[in-house]
Amino acid sequence: MINGIGRGQHPLARSSAPRRLLDLETWTASGIPLLRDPREFVVELHQRHLPQPGTVVIAVLNALHHVSASASFTPWPHDTDGWQHRNALLTHLRQITPHDLRLAEPTRTAVLLRCREGAPGWTEQDGAWMWALRDAAGLHGLRCGSYIGLTPAGWHVLGDGRSGRDPHAGSWADGVVHTVTELPPRSALDAPRGQRARHQAAERAQHARQSEHPWPPARVAAVQPARRTGTR
Repeated sequence: MINGIGRGQHPLARSSAPRRLLDLETWTASGIPLLRDPREFVVELHQRHLPQPGTVVIAVLNALHHVSASASFTPWPHDTDGWQHRNALLTHLRQITPHDLRLAEPTRTAVLLRCREGAPGWTEQDGAWMWALRDAAGLHGLRCGSYIGLTPAGWHVLGDGRSGRDPHAGSWADGVVHTVTELPPRSALDAPRGQRARHQAAERAQHARQSEHPWPPARVAAVQPARRTGTR
């Protein structure tokens, strides 16, 4: 312990118990607008961000209930209070979309998806993120929308009872990783060396005719701490 702070502990994390949270009853009674098609929405967010357990995805819906911007990030593991979560959400909201504080009434909605391990029911940390979502949405001029939990059992919109089995907390592993642009057919590999060389030369000439700027070989991108989509 150094200066009253345990080694490896975040300086703002003074207690393991969250101090600002909403229980499920309060959240349900607060008039959260329903998602029009929660399954389609969850599938779209999952395809964009492939969240792993521990990942939070914040999305902004426009007036037509379409995703206009979204960001995914992994919070500091010692941050357990709703105030800390609120600050993290505000940081990402400010980076992906302008605020609507000048409007008389909000026209856009902030929705949060949290991927985690464990049972699908409400937890205190879900309550802390609910508080954070409501506060961050208000401070950015947005309407507070749904809170979705993504667990090994599937996805659950907490407070309105809608759920599904896919995607789930382990579905990120099913995402396609594009590491090879094209492989030659098996027949070309089995052909004699001279014939194979002529076949490869013909393929290169065909690709050159199709485009003046061929695509470079695909490579695996480095893992980023956050993934964002949408317009500023």
